[in-house]
Amino acid sequence: MNYIDLFLEALAAERGRAKNTLDSYASDLRAADGALPAGLMAATADDLAAYLASLPDKASSIARHASALRGFYKFLMLEKIITKNPAAGLELPKREKLLPKLLTMQEIDLIISSAGDTRNAVRLRAMIELLYASGLRVSELCTLPTTAIMPGRLLIHGKGAKERIVPMHAGAEAALTKWLAVRGDADSKYVFPSNGKSGHITRDGFFKILKKCAVLSGIDPNRVSPHVLRHSFASHLLAGGANLRAIQTMLGHEDISTTQIYTHVMPDRLVDTVRNCHPLGHQKSED
Repeated sequence: MNYIDLFLEALAAERGRAKNTLDSYASDLRAADGALPAGLMAATADDLAAYLASLPDKASSIARHASALRGFYKFLMLEKIITKNPAAGLELPKREKLLPKLLTMQEIDLIISSAGDTRNAVRLRAMIELLYASGLRVSELCTLPTTAIMPGRLLIHGKGAKERIVPMHAGAEAALTKWLAVRGDADSKYVFPSNGKSGHITRDGFFKILKKCAVLSGIDPNRVSPHVLRHSFASHLLAGGANLRAIQTMLGHEDISTTQIYTHVMPDRLVDTVRNCHPLGHQKSED
C-alpha cells in the first residue's frame, strides 16, 4: 500500500490543503523515501535527523521537509499503522527572518501603466490592479471564480479552504469591469480564463508577463513578482495607518505573527504612531 498517497488524500479531504502544498509534500516525502536507507516506513529518528542534515543548507527548505515528515508520521500513528513515531523529537530549524522585498507606490504606478504596452493589456491591467488593491495570493488571483465578485469586494477562498472578504478600490473595480466586458469565454467559471489544461491563466504565465512589465517600466525584473506586489500592498497599508489586524484579515494570515513582519519595514511610521498617539508622546524629551 502506498502510504504517502494515503496521507496526501487525507490531507486533501480532511484539511482542504491547497494543491501547491500537497504537491510540495508529495515531492518532499518521495525524495525522503528514496534517500533514506530503509525508506520512510522503516526509518529511525537518527535516520531522519541525518537525512535533514544532508539537505542543502537553506532553512526554509529544511523546515518544509521536516514539516512534511512530522505530518506523515503523525498520520500513520493516528491510523495505527505504526506504533512508534520516529519524527516525535524532530526539531524544526529556525527559519531565516528575511524582510520582504517592496516596491514604492511610484514603481507600482509605472508597472500598472506599462501593462498598456503589452498584449492582452486590459486583462493584465485588471490582474495587477487586483493583486495590489486586495493583496491576493497569485494562486487566488489566477483561479478567481466569477462568483467571487461582489460590489466593491471579492469573496476569496484561501488556504485551508478558509473564506475571507477583501475590498477593491474604485480603480481596481473599474479595471476589472473593463476586462469582464471584453473577456469573452462566457462559459468559463474563471475571471481570467485560458485555453490551457487548467482553464485559467497559470501562475507562471502571469509571472512572465509581470516581469515584462518591469522591464518596460525600467525596473529590475528581479525585484518584481506577484508576491512582491502582495508585500507592497500590506506595507503601504501599514504606512498609511491601517490596523495590523485588518491587514492580517485581508491577507488571510492565520497567525498575526506572520503579518507582524511588516512592522520591521516601517520603523519610521511606527515611531510617528507612538509620538502622535501615545498619551505621553507629545512631551518633550527633557520632561
